[in-house]
Amino acid sequence: MPSPQELLESLRNVKYPGFSRDIVSFGVVKDIAVGVSRVVVQVAPSTGNRDVIEQIRRDVQATLAAQVDLPVEVEILRPDGGQRPTPQAQAQVHPSIPRLPGIEHVIAVASGKGGVGKSTVSVNLAAALTLIDKRVGILDADVYGPSVPLMLGLKQRPESTPEKKILPLTKFDLKVMSMGFLVADEQAVVWRGPMVDKLLTEFLRNVEWGELDILVIDLPPGTGDAQLSIVQKAPLSGGVIVTTPQDVALMDVRRGVQMFEEVKVPVLGVIENMSYLVCRSCGHHAHVFSQGGGRQVAEQFQVPLLGEIPLLRDIVFGGDSGTPLVVSQPDHPQSRVFVGLAEQVLRQLNGER
Repeated sequence: MPSPQELLESLRNVKYPGFSRDIVSFGVVKDIAVGVSRVVVQVAPSTGNRDVIEQIRRDVQATLAAQVDLPVEVEILRPDGGQRPTPQAQAQVHPSIPRLPGIEHVIAVASGKGGVGKSTVSVNLAAALTLIDKRVGILDADVYGPSVPLMLGLKQRPESTPEKKILPLTKFDLKVMSMGFLVADEQAVVWRGPMVDKLLTEFLRNVEWGELDILVIDLPPGTGDAQLSIVQKAPLSGGVIVTTPQDVALMDVRRGVQMFEEVKVPVLGVIENMSYLVCRSCGHHAHVFSQGGGRQVAEQFQVPLLGEIPLLRDIVFGGDSGTPLVVSQPDHPQSRVFVGLAEQVLRQLNGER
């Protein structure tokens, strides 16, 4: 009869539904007991989706049935009692992830798909945090399509310390690091996953960030291995999800929420971008895509709707010109909205639900 450790190794072949990582790496398998008449496997998926839970049950039983002659029972545990993790509990959930020296909070800005304005939101949110006297850094983790350098008007290469630590560039009181500083604008990054993983680890651990209140990580779009690698390596205090009102974007929000749930990272809230078009003549709000989708998905997952950002030419122009709207026009109505978003994020980080 195989030992529990041998059975655990076999379960590394069971992928978590919807992901390429296995259930052991996710920490889903809690215990394996080999008895005289049966084998009992205790698993704790961090989701209430019955389809996902039943798929895990079937895959575990099918995998172990080839190794043991006894019935395999799968017990489903609920490690969090149905409660979402709080930022204050995050260090206890993942004590193995070392903190970044000098950085109080790390938040990830994610989107289930590209084209929703995630980087625009990340840059303006980071800039808004500086307006309320926070020391902020921004890590552009989109290795294949870095856009933060353009949005902040940065082109020079970073320098290094005598200890070979990378010095981030500074602009608008933001400390910034991006793959865009290391390659030419026209150069394509054709790297496999392990190389991307190594670079992102370098950005997290070998950059001299100094003393920061918040490090904002602008994640690549989607919920694949690169995104999971980052959220599993960084000591995240929480995640923010950016979406647009269309149904197809909202479907991807659900994947983004699930991604954070699988790694026990609290979702601080949802931001709906391009919510409506403001008529420059009369001020009328035209919902050109849809209406209320962000609020609906926030209510579904019981997370805050942090705000709705309009489709505004001034925001787009700020990103294209290298000076975010929050910096160029801090008194602009939409700049004040971004400051409000920043204040809400801080309240979530402080546990003010």
